[in-house]
Amino acid sequence: MEKKITISTPADAKLRKASVPVTGMSCASCAISAESTVSAHPGVASAAVNFATQTLQVSYDPAVVSLADLKKEVQEVGYDLIIDEENAQEKQEEVQHNQYEALKKKTIAAAILTIPVFLIGMFFMDMPYGNWIMMGLSAPVLFYFGRSFFINAYRQATHGKANMDTLVALSTGIAFTFSVFNTLFPEFWHARGVHPHVYFEVASVVIVFIMLGRLLEEKAKSNTSSAIKKLIGLQPKTVWLVEVAQEREVPIAEVRTGDLLLVRAGEKIPVDGEVQQGSSFVDESMISGEPVPVQKQKGDKVFAGTINQKGSLRFYAEKVGSETMLAHIIRMVKEAQGSKAPVQKLVDKVAGIFVPVVISIAILSFAVWIIFGGDSALTQALLALVTVLVIACPCALGLATPTAIMVGVGKGAENGILIKDAESLELAHKVNAIILDKTGTITEGKPEVTNIIWASKVGNRQKNLQTVLLSLELQSEHPLAEAVVRHLKENQVMSLELDSFDSLTGKGVKATLQNATYLAGNQKLLVSEGITLAPELKQQADILRAEAKTVIFFSENKEAVALVAIADQIKSSSATAIRTLQEQGIEVYMLTGDNEQTAASVATQVGVINYQAEVLPSDKADFVKELQKKGRTVAMIGDGINDSHALAQADVSIAMGKGSDIAIDVAKMTLISSDLQQIPKALNLSRQTVRTIKQNLFWAFIYNLIGIPIAAGVLYPFYGFLLDPMIAGAAMALSSVSVVANSLRLKAQRI
Repeated sequence: MEKKITISTPADAKLRKASVPVTGMSCASCAISAESTVSAHPGVASAAVNFATQTLQVSYDPAVVSLADLKKEVQEVGYDLIIDEENAQEKQEEVQHNQYEALKKKTIAAAILTIPVFLIGMFFMDMPYGNWIMMGLSAPVLFYFGRSFFINAYRQATHGKANMDTLVALSTGIAFTFSVFNTLFPEFWHARGVHPHVYFEVASVVIVFIMLGRLLEEKAKSNTSSAIKKLIGLQPKTVWLVEVAQEREVPIAEVRTGDLLLVRAGEKIPVDGEVQQGSSFVDESMISGEPVPVQKQKGDKVFAGTINQKGSLRFYAEKVGSETMLAHIIRMVKEAQGSKAPVQKLVDKVAGIFVPVVISIAILSFAVWIIFGGDSALTQALLALVTVLVIACPCALGLATPTAIMVGVGKGAENGILIKDAESLELAHKVNAIILDKTGTITEGKPEVTNIIWASKVGNRQKNLQTVLLSLELQSEHPLAEAVVRHLKENQVMSLELDSFDSLTGKGVKATLQNATYLAGNQKLLVSEGITLAPELKQQADILRAEAKTVIFFSENKEAVALVAIADQIKSSSATAIRTLQEQGIEVYMLTGDNEQTAASVATQVGVINYQAEVLPSDKADFVKELQKKGRTVAMIGDGINDSHALAQADVSIAMGKGSDIAIDVAKMTLISSDLQQIPKALNLSRQTVRTIKQNLFWAFIYNLIGIPIAAGVLYPFYGFLLDPMIAGAAMALSSVSVVANSLRLKAQRI
């Protein structure tokens, strides 16, 4: 069901945003080429091509340009866009699979032809007709199995661009052409007292090594997106549709909002919905990260991708297709994996000028060798030219950041941390100030009964009075009444029929039963009805209020018989998470719209020193700005609509997965389980990812900084060493694979 191509409307209503698969790219410079081609088209506001995810993210004016126009433009430079909105993902996977299989076959065939060329060129160079045999075997390696290098290089050149294919085509083409000339006209060199060397083996081996490198690279890149594949695999392909007279199995694409669906024990829940009939336990660990199955009964919500464990459930479909929570998660992960970290923008600029610079260095090396090379000047000059062109690989540079981001985002998703963009993942490790909302973030966000204290004179009448209290609260419309009802029902208390019932606005409820009058409400109700409050209950009420609990009084006739304390319970993990953050040197603040007494009590219990009470939504955003002015990198964690302004203002914004849709939409990260202990994990994931990016960039840069001068021949005057182009080709392939492999190490690290 999930679509690979996603289109949305940005803030500017005239523009449309699309994430479109790109095919045909073979290196980081290809991504720069495709990106610049799209960016230059009239009507395109912005474009970014991610080489690792093979996607184009573009913002464009549909009145000026269409995706079909961009597809045609991109095709002219040798790439393609998949703009079929319904089946884009399947088509891209099919194209990539076909390309991988075709590349594998070409690589094997080219290697079979190259082995004898290599053996003759290295060990049997004087055998009769050796040069002719090598020329005959290497020609199909270059111009049939490796023809894509030359075709793509030509397309790039016609548009004034250059990429990795340009380097490969130039280096192997020059080596092959020089060798053909020496094979056909050896007397040209003999007349000048020079032996006519040939480099057929160099050209063939370089092509094979580069093809092998790309084969391994494609395989490794597919592993970095395994989190997406796992998430997509959570959704079943078919579903049982309940009709008037029967149950019918239908494809999931046919499900519509409001359909009544059946899911049996052991089956995956196909869409988001509300239980209409049945009771079961559902494993929601794939989405929430919580290992304990959750009981589901009539009225409870169920989510796509979770597994029904025990009984069967019938439920109404509420969100289907791309609207389900699972589809939302997949979409967020895809967009995050396709987004660019700030450091990647610098890398893109470097990769964009890299190829022209390398070609210039190669030409300069050739010229220097021609001038100062002595008797073998031309041969050495040619070798230096070819080797520089071969060893200079922008692929490692281009893969350094996106592969690490892909693995980091995927690892986050597997641990219940949804990351919307690469920038927040890169920035999170710098956070030194965290602002927490109280309700729903530090606390559960759901009132619970913590105490029921009975007057001592109630004695053995407590059970009967509990029945009356439940019957009273069952008819109350006050939100806190739900907490009382839930608590009493959990303790197996039964209700009964009251003689009369009356709701007293702003105070509580009143009822009569067998000539006795019962009240449940606040202290105003006691005063207005002249109810006596025993000293023991008054003292207990004061203690409970000091603990930031709401107190409900329950009376029989003219005397209070019980106190019910209700509080928004603090999450069991909040204090531990806050202490962990503080131990890491991070300043923790709590901002809440609640009263001072409640705020102080919660802050004390969880160990927060800095807090503010009775804070308005705009005040939260202003507080974020104040910390930012002081040089802090601020993370805001919230769950409600009132937090959205501050979330948008913060450097890193994190929403609770059980919070409001608006907060989740605004935030750059979402903690699905709403557990604050995920925050230190998210920061640690950022540290690991950034460390991996730096390692990748270091090796990519150091490889080129060392490899290119050696290839040009700087060591030759001192040590007589000149790098063989075949070794350069192998090193180039290895550099890309090593960068991807280093990124994959993130998968094994604990966060």
